[in-house]
Amino acid sequence: MIIASLVVLLLSGCQNKEKQEEKTITILQTADIHAYLNPHTELFVENDNIVYRETGGLAHIKTLTDSIRGLNPDGTILVDGGDLFQGSGESVHSRGKIFPPIVRAMNYDLLIPGNWEVVYGKQTMLELMNDYNTRVIAANMFDEETGDALFPPYWVTELKGLKIGFIAYNDPEIPIRQNPTYSEGILFTPVEENLEELITHLKTEEEVDVLILIAHIGISKQVMLANNPKVEGVDFIFGNDTHERIRKPIEGKYAKVVEPGAFSSFVGKLDLKVRNNKIIDYNYELIEVSPEKYKADNRVQQLIDEATAPYQGEMQAVLGYTTAPLYRYLVVENPMDNLITDAIRWKTGVDFATSNGFRFGVPIVPDSNGKAPVTKADLWRMLPVDEHIKIGKVSGRQINDWLEKEINNVFAANYEERFGGWLVRFSGLTISFDTSKELGSRIESITIQGQPLKLDKMYTMASCNRTGEPRSTMCRMQNAADVSLQEYTMHEAVEAYLKAKGTVHPTLDGRAVAIDLGPMAFSQMKEGGYQFR
Repeated sequence: MIIASLVVLLLSGCQNKEKQEEKTITILQTADIHAYLNPHTELFVENDNIVYRETGGLAHIKTLTDSIRGLNPDGTILVDGGDLFQGSGESVHSRGKIFPPIVRAMNYDLLIPGNWEVVYGKQTMLELMNDYNTRVIAANMFDEETGDALFPPYWVTELKGLKIGFIAYNDPEIPIRQNPTYSEGILFTPVEENLEELITHLKTEEEVDVLILIAHIGISKQVMLANNPKVEGVDFIFGNDTHERIRKPIEGKYAKVVEPGAFSSFVGKLDLKVRNNKIIDYNYELIEVSPEKYKADNRVQQLIDEATAPYQGEMQAVLGYTTAPLYRYLVVENPMDNLITDAIRWKTGVDFATSNGFRFGVPIVPDSNGKAPVTKADLWRMLPVDEHIKIGKVSGRQINDWLEKEINNVFAANYEERFGGWLVRFSGLTISFDTSKELGSRIESITIQGQPLKLDKMYTMASCNRTGEPRSTMCRMQNAADVSLQEYTMHEAVEAYLKAKGTVHPTLDGRAVAIDLGPMAFSQMKEGGYQFR
């Protein structure tokens, strides 16, 4: 009896000692890879100047993440936050089918769908993501007919005696943000609809010690969620979608927000120090994926090379040249979209042309000879889908009201009103506005073809078609008149423009100016002093 009691005491002491020991859990995150399988030129802001470096590549990420796993083999998790397989010509031509073998080789522990995972339709999305042979979760995506969940809402795992829980949400505004046909058959519910219920279940029934919410809803809504009492119980929100590079977690009232950039250029690394099943400290690092520092994993690189080889002849075809850097990332105006909208206006002959401002496309930078080729691969990066162009007529009043709304989508003080995060792009139209003012009074001036906008005048406008929306809707502007769908596509317009021009030199030319921000406005938020860098 005495011996049995001693054994119980010894076991209890060992368990208490184990519980009191400090443990480290490492969670690694990639996000918005957008089919960037190989290293590429990336843009950085240093000392208020734009600089370029080579970054990225999944084979290099594999080497990086394996090295971190080696330091904490029984305490490391690798997750991806969505928008993984859409964003390249190879992806479009294969309808994403080149990706499952590569994703399997990356050894992810958990993935979630993003807003672009739906691009080839519900069935293809399910086939591809189920072929990853790892866990995929999303708590707000359902079959529209049956009401059945498309994915489990959460995942719980145990590391070092600690229970780690993950909940995931995709953007419920996907049917509005993108071509409605992409997401046919999928019902998206608001994040708040089942969030409290799931948190309660995971904290009380599953008894998780650490709870992570993976959200593909954009930085504004992720910060707003971190300040919402309904998220109480979540430790960190792993953000995705807006390609933001958060280097210091943004502190909300109830949770902290991180987001690890895009295009395979970064890996987010969160180290949690846990004692007595409670987080006592943490360290977060945004790791730049340097191909020089992290050499390519041979097996992953071989899979990438084999998967992309059939498409290289077409993808490397040169369409034209640029003598100015082509880049995005600026929230108001950028050279890459100036090229695209100039091409559309040149092709259509309209008064002004628009693009709804994709976030895709890393910089194309001239070499030491002052010139860079623009290839078919670059075109697919800039315009990840290829739709026909439509032309219609709109009044000056429609244009003014549409632009006021579009400015509010980007700069609304109330984050709930924000939508997308970047201003629409245009050619043939110039605008000056003040983001600090209220909706309806931000615009200072608008010109079309160099002349002040007349509210009662009709103007011709070109935009891309979005299959599934009314033909009379042009770049979210409703009720355009005399709308006609053209035989040529966005890609064909840009290709024809580059062929005719040979060499282009797109720059920031003041077609869109936020007078309170200046010409080089990158993403920024007052919370946490965040600025894109």
